[in-house]
Amino acid sequence: MTTVRPVLCVLLAVEGVTAVLGGVRLIVDPSGRQVGLAPEWLEGSVFADYLWPGVILALGLGVVALAAAYGVFHNRRWGWSVGFVVGVALMIWLTVQIRIIGYISEPPLQLLYAFLAAAIAVLALVGGRRV
Repeated sequence: MTTVRPVLCVLLAVEGVTAVLGGVRLIVDPSGRQVGLAPEWLEGSVFADYLWPGVILALGLGVVALAAAYGVFHNRRWGWSVGFVVGVALMIWLTVQIRIIGYISEPPLQLLYAFLAAAIAVLALVGGRRV
């Protein structure tokens, strides 16, 4: 079980860094065009542009995932719990995202992040039981 902690740390760090970078790009350009998102995809949603999704992505899924990686790295019980929450939150984020803008298969980022979310949640749950 010694490989769970480093693998989870890496997955949380990847999730955290990419979420912060993606969120910042949406905050800088709320139109979404810089990252290949069409403004019209938000029609019918509560969002006028991608600013608030960018803030939620950067802080809620980025900074929190990095904090969880820190906690897991130092084998803190809260790190494992927060890691599990990050995995579940990412699954919810993807579900809402697909509901609002639809499934985008090229590149298959939503699918890759769904696997990442599941791996984070499972590893945090399994590894956290041993702390």
